[in-house]
Amino acid sequence: MSTPTLAAPAVERLVAAAVAAPSLHNTQPWRFRLDTDTRTVRIDAAADRALRHTDPVGRAVHLSVGCAVLNLRVAAAHFGWEPVPRLLPCPDRPALLATVRLAEAVRGAPSTGLYEAVWRRHSSRFPFPGRPLPSHLVAELAEAAHLEGATLRFPGRKDTERVLRATREAEWRNRADADRAAESRRLVGSPHSQSLGLPSAAVGPQDALDRMPMRDFGAHRHPEVLPSRAFETRPTLALLSTAHDRRTDWLRADEALEQVLLLATRRGVRASLLHQAMEWPDLRRVLDGLPADGPRVYTQMVIRLGYGPEGPASPRRPVEEVVEADE
Repeated sequence: MSTPTLAAPAVERLVAAAVAAPSLHNTQPWRFRLDTDTRTVRIDAAADRALRHTDPVGRAVHLSVGCAVLNLRVAAAHFGWEPVPRLLPCPDRPALLATVRLAEAVRGAPSTGLYEAVWRRHSSRFPFPGRPLPSHLVAELAEAAHLEGATLRFPGRKDTERVLRATREAEWRNRADADRAAESRRLVGSPHSQSLGLPSAAVGPQDALDRMPMRDFGAHRHPEVLPSRAFETRPTLALLSTAHDRRTDWLRADEALEQVLLLATRRGVRASLLHQAMEWPDLRRVLDGLPADGPRVYTQMVIRLGYGPEGPASPRRPVEEVVEADE
């Protein structure tokens, strides 16, 4: 097959796909730069998009960029390129988190079929009816994470309760922390930005029985803003983990996360991310130890999966705001 031309419209499509990735509070903490000589897209962390109270060490920024890298890989393959990613390629530039070189595609390479899911994937923070995922899909999602170097575990009933307790405790702490609550609140329904944060409708309701700890994004100061509904009594949760907890593992984990989310979207499954316990080291360690007789791992994300309403999409910054001119 012939190698596609790396013209401006092609670059725009690739970056638009990357920007469609999820990020904590939809902060979109990334910047892109194209090196035309080597046909390489560089992805830097955007320091001005970081949440210094909620994410003081920048782990969530790395996770967000990892999702963007996966989306860029999917889009590149869809348009006929062979994506060659490198994580943390330049030690003396810590903000440069990844590069993706666009090499000539292998003739006859199979399509993953995930490109369409890039545009349809978004979080659903609404109640699911409780219908379990079929076993073959559970295995398929776990294999998708494994191919990206991560592990996807589906805890049993007792461990699911432990996950919910840790997440609930984290949500209580976030509500009690004035700085974190204010940081979250600024990103919900803000009239100052039409392309960042979450529209109020995307926040979703709270669980009327206080079982499912959905993030309220600081809305507890005005509790009437969020309605209450009954959530599923037996949720399907998945723990995404890695064997180590280095910066490369954070990036790799979210490449795996996005692979799982896109595959779930393609299979008609909704998802939302329960990140609260990841924000408190002691509570994150609780999840690292599940199950008690399993190997030591580092939990990177809790994913809630199920069949239910799609939920509204969150805005994205236009491509011209996130692409910088090459030096």
